Amino acid sequence: MYRTNTCGELRLSDAGKKVTLAGWVQRTRKLGGMTFVDLRDRYGLTQLVFNEAVDKELCEKANHLGREFCVQVAGTVSERQSKNPNMPTGDIEIIADCLNILSESITPPFTIEDKTDGGDDIRMKYRYLDLRRNAVRRNLELRHRMTILIRNFLDSKDFIEVETPILIGSTPEGARDFVVPSRMNPGQFYALPQSPQTLKQLLMVSGFDRYFQIAKCFRDEDLRADRQPEFTQIDCEMSFVDQEDVIDLFEDLCRHLFKEVRGVELPAKLQQMPWHEAMRRFGSDKPDLRFGMEFVEVMDVLKIGTFPIFDQAAYIGAICVPGCAAYTRKQLDQLTDFVKKPQIGAKGLVYVKYNADGTIKSSVDKFYSQEVLLQLKEKMGAADGDLVLILSGDNANKTRIQLCALRLEMGDRLGLRDKDKFECLWIVDFPLFEWSDEEQRLMATHHPFTMPNPDDIPLLEEHPERVRAKAYDFVCNGVELGGGSLRIHDGALQAKMFNILGFTPERAMAQFGFLINAFKYGAPPHAGLAFGLDRFVSIMAGLDSIRDCIAFPKNNSGRDVMLDAPSQLDEKQLDELKIKLAEVDLNQENA
Repeated sequence: MYRTNTCGELRLSDAGKKVTLAGWVQRTRKLGGMTFVDLRDRYGLTQLVFNEAVDKELCEKANHLGREFCVQVAGTVSERQSKNPNMPTGDIEIIADCLNILSESITPPFTIEDKTDGGDDIRMKYRYLDLRRNAVRRNLELRHRMTILIRNFLDSKDFIEVETPILIGSTPEGARDFVVPSRMNPGQFYALPQSPQTLKQLLMVSGFDRYFQIAKCFRDEDLRADRQPEFTQIDCEMSFVDQEDVIDLFEDLCRHLFKEVRGVELPAKLQQMPWHEAMRRFGSDKPDLRFGMEFVEVMDVLKIGTFPIFDQAAYIGAICVPGCAAYTRKQLDQLTDFVKKPQIGAKGLVYVKYNADGTIKSSVDKFYSQEVLLQLKEKMGAADGDLVLILSGDNANKTRIQLCALRLEMGDRLGLRDKDKFECLWIVDFPLFEWSDEEQRLMATHHPFTMPNPDDIPLLEEHPERVRAKAYDFVCNGVELGGGSLRIHDGALQAKMFNILGFTPERAMAQFGFLINAFKYGAPPHAGLAFGLDRFVSIMAGLDSIRDCIAFPKNNSGRDVMLDAPSQLDEKQLDELKIKLAEVDLNQENA
């Protein structure tokens, strides 16, 4: 037996007990004739004591232990003279009488502690060492616990877990597919699923009624802190339900998770905000409601023929930042530089400071009278001591998105985005279609199988851009944690949808014929939803990135630096797959 106990379970009540522990050396300290070793495993930390006066040879052996040596130690549990209240095992220590070195370790490239000296790249390269750190381990334990809670909840609601294939056909209507060549079928390719969308719809046609899967999904898209090329969905589908049925059930799931994991009681009923309202008030379809600073359109106050930039604008919007009228010129210049960043794209920023003494100072003083600026104060609901920030532009939605970035930046600067506070809501009534400048055509906002709002179906022929979708997103703290929709189950309506999206009947049949044909055999009304498990865990853990709740994540370039993947294939493999590579400038690609 390698161990009788773990390094996190022994307490003062175990004093006098003979035990055997196994784990990794966290640190060693030599004080006179005594050597102290902190031994770590997944469960915790226990102090070992080696006494030179009792066993000089054993103590000498302990003195040669290095960080991350894997060892086995036997000894007696004893009460510590100098207790450590910060450790669960801080009342005891093990008086060692046997030490067995199971394997030695070279010096690790960074410290295996909660606050490490390793940067992201080095920790990703040695991820197996990074996973030994408590901070990362706790995230994976949280992920495990949430997965168990989700499975048990859905099982209690009569859902059945079904695994769908990883190798499927390509469906390029959406994000880019990862493709897999087939050696047995030269010149043909599988795709890795972006989601099990069509497969779970087939399960509804099959009569399974309630399906779920903790599903691996893959998208070959640009990465951000909340995206990975492979990710995990809590994927669900239900038959004979409407939108409110789905929202009610999965709101209950979220309520259950927040209470069990964080001890947070969500409201009995979450608000549902239409997409157009969210964009108008917050410039985002995933608004962060932990703080205010809602947008106020101020065209009527400021578009009065005195300031050409505003006079020519299609939209002028403002936010009121409470208590920030004392912002310095340097701070305001920093905000101006922020909104001018290429990824935000504003041309400038106008401010009005309503000082605590009742005076007003603005960057557009020479264009507007004090009376107009007082009208603005009333319109904004501002008070003395507040700062008003204003953006304008020739495209209302684009300017609102820029103003959203400024709002979130101010929320961060003022510490208003508390990670221990949770504000959740549903966004509903999305547009069914969105225009793609790249494709020069309408694209499905979610996917081609989303049900139009029945009230808007007459608009499909002449004004498809005005059609609302029976779709819904679950948003928490400015993060989209999940989303779904009612699905089209009528073949004629699905054909009309494909036609609007530019599919010929032949292309629709070639790409989705299996689903079109299945609908001919009595497809039930059905709907679904998928939560991003990685995002859900990261928001519960208070993380800024999803990477630390994934065991082996990719970096910001989509690379696994530990496995050095993706990598080139040798000529033999390429020949077997009947693949010939085009000439690629690797230096340019890597740049």
